Amino acid sequence: MDDFDRYRAEMNEKLLGSNHLGIKRFFALDTQAYEDGALDKRTKELMGLTASVVLRCDDCVTYHLKQCASLGVTRAEFLDAFNVALVVGGSITIPHLRRAVERLDQILELGESPAQGEE
Repeated sequence: MDDFDRYRAEMNEKLLGSNHLGIKRFFALDTQAYEDGALDKRTKELMGLTASVVLRCDDCVTYHLKQCASLGVTRAEFLDAFNVALVVGGSITIPHLRRAVERLDQILELGESPAQGEE
């Protein structure tokens, strides 16, 4: 997980360092979309996770897994989100769900979630 975080931070810095207005605006929009509003951040991160599975973006899945875990999402809640993604995305999402479960186990083993032992 450290390699993922390091690479993501380094590449985001390069992208944002380009000073391209459109890129900067999109990154800001993405950040703001997950802030508390009518829906809380936790719910929005679960939505982002589900959408990422359906869109089959493993990097996005990993990012949202980490965010959700840091917000106290339990294994049972992750599995419910995975189920919604599977129903919406179909069987083509199964390989991504496999990797998501593997990464979730790694995240929980590293203690990145206060909800590690909850079900």
